[in-house]
Amino acid sequence: MAGETIIQTKNLSKRYPASDGFALRNISLEIKAGQKFGILGPNGAGKTTLLSIISGIIPYSGGNLSFNKNNRQLPLTNFQKHLGLVPQDFALYDELSPKQNLQYFGSLYGLTHQQIKTRTDRLLSLMGLAMAADKKVQFFSGGMKRRLNLAIALIHDPDILFLDEPTVGVDAQSRHAIMTFLNELNSKGTTIVYTSHHLSEVQDFCETIAIIDHGRIIANNSLQQLLTENNAQSLHQLFIQLTGEECRDHV
Repeated sequence: MAGETIIQTKNLSKRYPASDGFALRNISLEIKAGQKFGILGPNGAGKTTLLSIISGIIPYSGGNLSFNKNNRQLPLTNFQKHLGLVPQDFALYDELSPKQNLQYFGSLYGLTHQQIKTRTDRLLSLMGLAMAADKKVQFFSGGMKRRLNLAIALIHDPDILFLDEPTVGVDAQSRHAIMTFLNELNSKGTTIVYTSHHLSEVQDFCETIAIIDHGRIIANNSLQQLLTENNAQSLHQLFIQLTGEECRDHV
């Protein structure tokens, strides 16, 4: 149902066992069906931790997390069937071909042989990988691997797609292909939750933005509203204004 809240967090917190502090503290968000929702923050702010929690990879330490579909609350195990995840690191098998990777991941979702074949052929064509369908992934460029990573997350036709830096380290053509495809996917109803350090890319793509710093939300609204409220001309200016100019990539 368009516009319904499908993911909601209330005062969500995460503390890793070996840590002295919280990776996330009191995170409250609403993600609605059909949105292109951007989650931004400096290195170490908690973006990947948040994506990992709401996609069910790691548990949270406190607060509440709820999932809804067609105005019915679903347990995580049921909700996971409706989501796809594109992690920052490649989640694929180098020794296999794209076709074999998609066959394997499709079988994990319980798809039939015919469903896997039909969706594999469609996704490889859409991602510009049809000519390399039977070649080993280990010989692929970074851009080809990124596009296959995305195809794997889509093999089960998810309603919601989580993307953690999906265009990092790729050439301009691969980035254009990925972003064009994501816009088309969203136009057909797929909800997209997106994180990236390419702020101009996020500004062009996302309608709603949440900025996290030191494990807390410091901004959360429509992109246009945030720019207006902070008298900023661009997302880059807004981001630096709210998070500061200090580098966060310390060892």
